[in-house]
Amino acid sequence: MKSFLAVALLSTAVVGGAAFAQSAQPADRAAPAATAQPADKMMLKDNWRASKLMGLNVYNEANEKLGDINELLVDKSGKINAVVIGIGGFLGMGEHDIAVSMDKLKFVEEPVRTSSTSTTTTTRDTTTGAASTTTTNRNTNDWVPDHAVMSGNKEQLKALPQFKYSDYN
Repeated sequence: MKSFLAVALLSTAVVGGAAFAQSAQPADRAAPAATAQPADKMMLKDNWRASKLMGLNVYNEANEKLGDINELLVDKSGKINAVVIGIGGFLGMGEHDIAVSMDKLKFVEEPVRTSSTSTTTTTRDTTTGAASTTTTNRNTNDWVPDHAVMSGNKEQLKALPQFKYSDYN
């Protein structure tokens, strides 16, 4: 009986403590609410998240995939000095890393155009038989471009000196 009473009291203390911890704090101790004004949001409108650039596909002008972005090299002031691109390879094996400056890349916010892709689809309403055309538009402020374009082909880029992280540490 005593052990049952001890367990009941301990359970009450644990449950009561958790409930007490969840009670609202006084207004003066609560964290200040974020008061983002529309003007503050507009300041960041045309920016991209660096974390979303990692893995971004890189194509040439002929829409041939060259590789993808593996790393962004940033100086102490926050300026991106170089972009490390993995050329060729499969799942990271046999990949040739090169470092290029940001101005060598052109970021594009539209999907890659190939002969087999189309951004316009035609559907038919099954009740009336009328055709409707839908064009897919990406949100241009989704914090990431669709892909990057760079001049050259895989063979030319693989001829560039290989970037090795150990050489720069």
